[in-house]
Amino acid sequence: ITHRSTERVPSNSVPNSENLVFFPADGEYGETQSGIVPVASAESLPHFLVEPEDVYIVKNKPVTLVCKAIPATQIYFKCNGEWVHQMNHVTKETVDKATGLMVLEVRTDISRQQVEKMFGLEEYWCQCVAWSTSGTTKSQKAFIRIAYLRKNFELEPIGKEVALDQEVLLHCRPPEGIPSAEVEWLKNEELIDLVEDSNVYVTVDHNLIIREAQLSDTANYTCVAKNIVARRRSTTANITVYVDGGWAEWSGWTACGPECAQRRSRECGEPAPRNGGKECVGLSSELQNCTSSLCPHTSVATDDIALYSGVATVTVCLTLLLVVVVLVYRRKQQDFDSDVTDSSILTTGFQPVNVKTPKQDNSHLLTIQPDLTAASMYHSRQEISDKIPVNNSALLGPLVNHQHSLRNGTSRSATADIMSRLSMQMNTKSLMRDTSNTSFGTFNFLGGRLTIPNTGVSLLVPPEAIPRGKMYELYLTVHQKENVRLPLAGCQTLLSPIVSCGPPGVLLTGPAILSMQHCAEASAENWAVTLKKQSPQGNWEEVLHLGKETPASPYYCQLDGQMSHIFTEALGKYTLVGESLNVTAEKRLRLVLFAPGTCTSLEYNVRVYCLEDTQDALKEVMQLEKQLGGQLIEEPKILHFKDSYHNLRLSLHDIQPALWTSKLLDSYQEIPFYHIWSGFQRNLHCTFTLERSSLATTELVCKIWVWQVEGEGQSFQVHFNIIKDARQSDFQFMEPTNCVTSLAGQCAFRIPYLIRQKICSSLDVPNSRGSDWRMLAYKLKLERYLNYFASKASPTSVILDLWEAQHFHHGNLNHLATIMAEMGKQEPMIFMVSEAEC
Repeated sequence: ITHRSTERVPSNSVPNSENLVFFPADGEYGETQSGIVPVASAESLPHFLVEPEDVYIVKNKPVTLVCKAIPATQIYFKCNGEWVHQMNHVTKETVDKATGLMVLEVRTDISRQQVEKMFGLEEYWCQCVAWSTSGTTKSQKAFIRIAYLRKNFELEPIGKEVALDQEVLLHCRPPEGIPSAEVEWLKNEELIDLVEDSNVYVTVDHNLIIREAQLSDTANYTCVAKNIVARRRSTTANITVYVDGGWAEWSGWTACGPECAQRRSRECGEPAPRNGGKECVGLSSELQNCTSSLCPHTSVATDDIALYSGVATVTVCLTLLLVVVVLVYRRKQQDFDSDVTDSSILTTGFQPVNVKTPKQDNSHLLTIQPDLTAASMYHSRQEISDKIPVNNSALLGPLVNHQHSLRNGTSRSATADIMSRLSMQMNTKSLMRDTSNTSFGTFNFLGGRLTIPNTGVSLLVPPEAIPRGKMYELYLTVHQKENVRLPLAGCQTLLSPIVSCGPPGVLLTGPAILSMQHCAEASAENWAVTLKKQSPQGNWEEVLHLGKETPASPYYCQLDGQMSHIFTEALGKYTLVGESLNVTAEKRLRLVLFAPGTCTSLEYNVRVYCLEDTQDALKEVMQLEKQLGGQLIEEPKILHFKDSYHNLRLSLHDIQPALWTSKLLDSYQEIPFYHIWSGFQRNLHCTFTLERSSLATTELVCKIWVWQVEGEGQSFQVHFNIIKDARQSDFQFMEPTNCVTSLAGQCAFRIPYLIRQKICSSLDVPNSRGSDWRMLAYKLKLERYLNYFASKASPTSVILDLWEAQHFHHGNLNHLATIMAEMGKQEPMIFMVSEAEC
């Protein structure tokens, strides 16, 4: 590309400026620092003999770019639109013997740090600009990229057993890398020669295919990916080629023996079973009567008949003995259960009690008066339905202005009376009450809800989950992660808070729902999410693998965009753990900026927190900053952090140098990848310490960049007056710490109790038109695992429990009524209630 135009170069970048002339462009003339050199009209424009080429930076080794031009008086590099300083050029001058023209060669080194400063927003490039007395010429652009090769394969080969002559496909998707990795295959640690072995070939997607598997193909196969940075090996896949056995031809019949029989046989050898192949099916020998009716016909020896008879006799005896043992054990177990029904041995920390309440005339209320006089025993759903009339008649009379008043069936005075009696009769050891991260509540068969403010953590105890006649004191707490030993391996990371609900061992007749936030950008392609529970011995066990549930599983987890809802009948300590399946797996980080509320010194600190995007993590930082007197100076922002092994960097830009100076020695600060990815580090942050020129300086204007190397970035534009805007953080967007954390009975639910029972009786029974609980699940978008709902006595009840857990603060009963109307049900009118009375 040739330009007869002015190239303006900073004076501190150009040596020998007295020998440099700028030529006019668009009627204007450039300036020189000294005299003007006459133009030699015979001299041509510079012509590049060597131009810079694309290059990769390997690890931390700088790369060298080379330019060579003739004729040329000056050559300089320009990278991403900025001139490279003259001190970073190495120049070599020679004279072409044939023409006598000046040949100029220039070199410059580019470091990894220079490339990384681009924040990944655009590619780093350089080009040369050469001058002669006739004008300038620009070289081609050379792109400088940082070479890397990830550690984990995106798809690895899996071992298998295949039949003889069957086609074999071994997948391999190499790790992400720059430049792209080359792939080769090893067989028993030796390179496969695709030219010599025509039975094997590799697809364009790097998969290995064996056209017709032979016994010689039984081996260990490994996919190898390599580029200029590294060489990676996949897991080894063992391929076993097996051969099923086949019968040979029958031999001839033997001569007729003394038993009036003759025999023939055959061998399982055409082919013989190999490498675990199946044995031949059928008899290896046959007998036949060789004297017509004089001898009985048989195909099995008499010794075999005796053996089979003996085995059958022993089997019957053992079965009878096992039945007797089971009956005795069950009888003893029932006697034991009756002795400990009301014991606190199995429910440490609480004790069920029976409380009688005076009967009141509550005919004007919709919900029923809690019946706490029942014996301490399990009630079946049929018994419950007998106590609560459920029919197809309307629950309410004609609507007046489409509104009804729904109230809890227990008056405040009656509730206070129950709680006062309960406190006198409860004779258990109280749990330690940390009001900041723990909540407590007392519940009966009507259920309730526990919440911990500003954490996104709650526990829903549905109606009938607690046996009638029982009253339990339950707790819910969020643990500090550094106090919990949870072993993680490989690419695993903590995705949620560590939460305990209890006491452990409490008897529930239905699942409770534990809700907590998570920070994963969840997708089946990128994440393998597991639910872990701590055993009584202190070990963490995987109790559920999301997406691989079975109908017999006692757990279920509904994973929404930011919330997880866990069904469990066993209270305990839980958390969600994720394992990234590839480098595109992302965690959400919340970036929060704080600064002092008041400042009387020249120094001023800006703190940038990098937190997991969960409310409990933000709550902890808010409490800390409140103690420090900090204030939020910018709205928090979300950053998606990838499992790429790259660190998080933070830098300060565009500060006013006349008013402020930064005390940061390097151009950026860095938080190690594993500190963020593990999820166990508390309050991760970097502090930028600034110093103002005088106390009169109050305006702070700057830009703060936060980015993952070779990943996503966010920027904050800070414009702040430290005097006018100085104030203590009021944390208005957080709930007050004295808000209600325990709700019992009807006030804990959006759907009134009797209405809930009516819906369940209407939808639990399968309907030929499909207007049953399955359609309700689809319309509520809760159809991910219908088998779990179907395993419950009342699928509709479990679906409504999940709806309650998802929509407690913002649930729209009218929307639920609309869904019921779309299903052809008459119940929707019972939802038309005012929001103030719900």
